[in-house]
Amino acid sequence: MTGPRHADRPSHTEDSPLNPDTLEVAPGTIHESVQGWVPALATQEELRVALEKAFDYRGDVTLTLKDNSKIEGYLFDRTSGPSLSTSFVRILPKDSTQKWKIAYANIAALAFTGRDTAAGKSWQAWMKKYAEKKAAGEQDLSLHPEPLE
Repeated sequence: MTGPRHADRPSHTEDSPLNPDTLEVAPGTIHESVQGWVPALATQEELRVALEKAFDYRGDVTLTLKDNSKIEGYLFDRTSGPSLSTSFVRILPKDSTQKWKIAYANIAALAFTGRDTAAGKSWQAWMKKYAEKKAAGEQDLSLHPEPLE
C-alpha cells in the first residue's frame, strides 16, 4: 500500500502560495519611529496599544507610576490579561539588574525616552555607508558599530 508522495502535497505545487521558489524573499517588518513619543493613555485600549509598542521598541522607556515614581529601563516582557490589574509588564531598570513586574493598572504615563538602538541600521543604510566609503577611495572598507551612548 502506498500513500501520496511528499512532493505531491498541495503545499508543494507550483500554483501553491507556499511554493518555496516564490517565497525566496520574505517581507520585512516596518518599525514606526516612536522615539521621543509620549502617548496619551486616556483609555484602557490606548494604554494596551502603547505598551505593545513599548515592548517592540528597541530602546529605553520611562514609566511613571500612579504613586508618581518613575522607572526608566528596557521593557522586555508583557502579559496581557482580561483587566489592567491582571496585565503586567516586566522592565529592566537602567540603574539596576533587578527585573521589575508592574501591573498595567499602576501605570500613569509612558514615554519613549531612550535612543532607538536599531534606528537606521538596515541593510540599505549599511550598503549606502559602504558605497560612500568605497567612492571616497578608502582602503579599510569595514564598518564599525556606533557607540550606544
